[in-house]
Amino acid sequence: MSDENSLNAVELATELTIAWLGNQNNRVSAEDVPAFLRTMHATVTELAGGSSAPLEAAEDAASEQEFTPAVTVRKSLGSKDHIISMIDGKPYKTLKRHLSGHGLTPEQYRQRYNLRPDYPMVAENYSAARREMAHKIGLGSKGRQAKAAAVPTPAEKPKRTPRRPKSA
Repeated sequence: MSDENSLNAVELATELTIAWLGNQNNRVSAEDVPAFLRTMHATVTELAGGSSAPLEAAEDAASEQEFTPAVTVRKSLGSKDHIISMIDGKPYKTLKRHLSGHGLTPEQYRQRYNLRPDYPMVAENYSAARREMAHKIGLGSKGRQAKAAAVPTPAEKPKRTPRRPKSA
């Protein structure tokens, strides 16, 4: 009976993996498919009443997986016009959308590649151009106007009317 259960777990894990890969929104490289299938099989086996040891081993392996950057940190910040991604080695003006496509946040990206917390996510020249455009259209001026209005102006003295001489 355990052979029948394991066969069903393998078939079920295979079918689930095929269905997941068939979804056009899931982008996976060919090297990641066997690891995903193993994880899926461990999950199905655990849910069927088997031990949870294979799942824990798979989670430990995934958390200990070391990622090799495509470029060095120095090269990734080598140009003021773009930042080179450490995931694929391609230049981007901003990394946020690129990272979200890979299921990462900027914090996770920095942690994955051991980057400093102040590692930029936007190219320097792109940031300056956006800042200039924002100031040109008046964004941020409300704060300056509020500060100017808060500064007290010296009080003006009331004007005196000239005295009239008394008539006798």
